[in-house]
Amino acid sequence: MADVQQSPRGAMAAEISNGLVSLHHEFYGKGPSKAKTYLVDDTVLCVLNEGFTTVERTLINGGDSGAVHDIRRSFQSAMKEQFTAVVENATGRSVTAYLSQIHTDPDVAVEIFLLEPTGEPLSGEHHLEYTAPQPDWADEDGAG
Repeated sequence: MADVQQSPRGAMAAEISNGLVSLHHEFYGKGPSKAKTYLVDDTVLCVLNEGFTTVERTLINGGDSGAVHDIRRSFQSAMKEQFTAVVENATGRSVTAYLSQIHTDPDVAVEIFLLEPTGEPLSGEHHLEYTAPQPDWADEDGAG
């Protein structure tokens, strides 16, 4: 894949996408397959697709999406400092509010960060498609 020159704000959005995806991988054991970060005025919006774990997908398919919403809300509350640190480090600005929401069909999560106004609005976006590595046990049945 050829290197594409990014604007400073595009690089900032890429840092946010990569950071949030990394946190999901580290703490869920699985992360989203796609992430797209938008920088608009004093707002950072990151859309994460296809990030539910096998357990969460099983609960959703069994009609218990409420449990998944509860778990995700608890997780976001516990991870607030790590998530906001990704955005603050990338933007150099303080996060004044962090909001998170999931939707089960389609499988999408949205992370929203409101930044302390500085008079210089942000503008940019970054799209990341990630192919998750297969776990070691995936090859145990000889199919891989």
